[in-house]
Amino acid sequence: MQRAEQRDEVEMLALMLLIRRFEERASQQYQAQKIGGFCHLYIGQEAVVVGAVAAVRDDDYIITAYRDHGHALARGTSANACMAELFGKATGCSQGLGGSMHFFDKKNHMYGGHAIVGAHVPLAAGLAFASKYRDEDRVTLCFFGDGAINQGSFHEALNLIALYRLPVILICENNLFAMGTSVKRSTSLKQIVDRAEGYDIPGEIVDGMNFREVRDKIAEVAASIRKDPHPAFLEVRTYRYRGHSMSDPASYRTKDELEKYRLDDPIIRLRAQLTREGKLTNEQFDALDKKAKQAALESVKFAEQSPELPVEDVYKYVYYEGNSS
Repeated sequence: MQRAEQRDEVEMLALMLLIRRFEERASQQYQAQKIGGFCHLYIGQEAVVVGAVAAVRDDDYIITAYRDHGHALARGTSANACMAELFGKATGCSQGLGGSMHFFDKKNHMYGGHAIVGAHVPLAAGLAFASKYRDEDRVTLCFFGDGAINQGSFHEALNLIALYRLPVILICENNLFAMGTSVKRSTSLKQIVDRAEGYDIPGEIVDGMNFREVRDKIAEVAASIRKDPHPAFLEVRTYRYRGHSMSDPASYRTKDELEKYRLDDPIIRLRAQLTREGKLTNEQFDALDKKAKQAALESVKFAEQSPELPVEDVYKYVYYEGNSS
């Protein structure tokens, strides 16, 4: 099993680039009306999930909300399967039935993609309970946005997670806005991490624009959990460069604010670190970026050429079909 210390930082930068270029292509295809429904892009937040994946094992569980393209790609789902899912094609990672908000990949232990705000946090508790019950040393990573912390299901789940000391890392991707509402206007706390204190769960703040800080902190917490199962809460402060969804013009924030965060782009930051340390040249970076752009372009071609889901399969997964014994 590949562990965090074995994951090459240049490869992780390449993964961040793949997510960025994939999301840019998804944006183009949505505007071309090739993608229907809602579409939430992860542009600007790449260091969070890539840092997290670099810190844990391949058999650890991941579950997230509706901004899930980056999480699936980081976990190992192919760009082809992700784009096909956006197109609603049978070759998609959820066989075209889930769309943008419901990516799922059991093989890579990526358990969604959930559209209802905060509703997947109890599911994360279930995943963590199962691994503890089976006496495994797996860790569950549960990603959610700042808007989820005010949902009832979030509080109910945290209470159980704390009571049973479940091996779950609660990762709040605080991008400062719950849809178009500033966290300052929607949350009474000055710091989201203080939510954890109410449940006696240890919490910390992490710079979500810094890949290394995210990776190192989650690796540290995961190692502690494997030794003695317990929950942890991380408020990972990040920023999305696009609107809440493709239909959101993001007029609630200023150009100056956006530009300030663009100067702290997580991809540019990691590139600069690797370049200073002699681990990456400009030519190597350009080659990585070219490869990412090509993979994103090929995923569009794959999706376009993939078959539509047969109409008779629409209800195929509504009820379980099989022996109940």
